Amino acid sequence: MARRKYGLLTEEQYEVLKLRIQGLTQKKIAEILKTSRENVAVVERRAKRNIRLAEETLKAYKELLAITKVEIKEGTHLVDVPRIVINAADKVGVKLRANFTRIYDEIRFKAGECVKGTHVVKPIVILIYRNGDVEVLKCY
Repeated sequence: MARRKYGLLTEEQYEVLKLRIQGLTQKKIAEILKTSRENVAVVERRAKRNIRLAEETLKAYKELLAITKVEIKEGTHLVDVPRIVINAADKVGVKLRANFTRIYDEIRFKAGECVKGTHVVKPIVILIYRNGDVEVLKCY
């Protein structure tokens, strides 16, 4: 009988992550699954590796789909970012489906760890798509 897959996760990896998210220890999961704690640790590590690879793949694909990529450098004042994005869109002839406030809010929400106070402290990448959508990727 074939084992069920959850995207890049095996059934076992999915189950271990589900139980870990519920707060169970690796030891308790090992008891439930009738295996060793070491095996649970290996399964969890491989699952997290698969998730990281999937995230990196998706990020690369999104960059391919974007008409342009805007890199916001450290030290940039936050209120300057929407204008930088709008100018980049104008340069490639795209009418954005986002205004100043939405761009500002997206950065605060999706890349909050890249901002301290009113300045960018870690570079931020913003993708602009042909249809005018804007996507803020996490900082690098």
